[in-house]
Amino acid sequence: MSEAPTLIGSVRRALHLLDAVGASERPATAKGLARALGLPLPTTYHLLRTLVHEDYLRKLADGYVLGDRVDALGRRDPRLTAVTRARPALAALRDEVRGAAYLSVYADGEIELLDVADGPRTPRVDLWVGVHEAGHATAFGKCILGCLDRPRRDDYLSRHRLVDLTPHTVTDRRLLERRLCAPGGVAADREEYLLGTACVAVPVRAPGLLGAVAISMPARRDASVGTDALKRAADRLARAMVLPG
Repeated sequence: MSEAPTLIGSVRRALHLLDAVGASERPATAKGLARALGLPLPTTYHLLRTLVHEDYLRKLADGYVLGDRVDALGRRDPRLTAVTRARPALAALRDEVRGAAYLSVYADGEIELLDVADGPRTPRVDLWVGVHEAGHATAFGKCILGCLDRPRRDDYLSRHRLVDLTPHTVTDRRLLERRLCAPGGVAADREEYLLGTACVAVPVRAPGLLGAVAISMPARRDASVGTDALKRAADRLARAMVLPG
């Protein structure tokens, strides 16, 4: 009978922490990781500090994400790396405007929501309809559509029906096209996706990247007051999402 292998418990726990952080869609908190893995909280903190020191994890204001050393192993989608780099700027925008912040991109002919920075006092919009089906009704979707050249915009609109989500949703293509040509690329959604919610978005541009950053807040607030903060955040996000090399 072969002998059982000798296993080092601390290494196993560290690897399990990496797996848990990598599987999380949001930055993972120490308390949440300890609870999920059944580890004592002091042990979890010690392991996290070591992994951060060795650059296998990064500590953000709202939790832990995978670090550059993991990226170098070639196990992650480059877009996820870009999201990790961009998240501090997105969280700073949330705190500045006191509203949930959204980062989206145009990829493979679709509008994709990459990340949301929200919190107890800045809840995200209930995305009850998939983003792929609601580009015409969201501020970030309209922002990206307005930045596309005519062939790519026509392709997108030919494949996506302008679904009526609220009484304010624009479902006439000609009217939508006129509204996509907003000055400065700023796009707005006032109760077009969800009643009671207003959003505003600006483009995020970098080599090989077309995206948008948006904020949402209750419709009773004037979302346009956050436009200047959005533009500053868009510059920071564009720089952060350009990967080295």
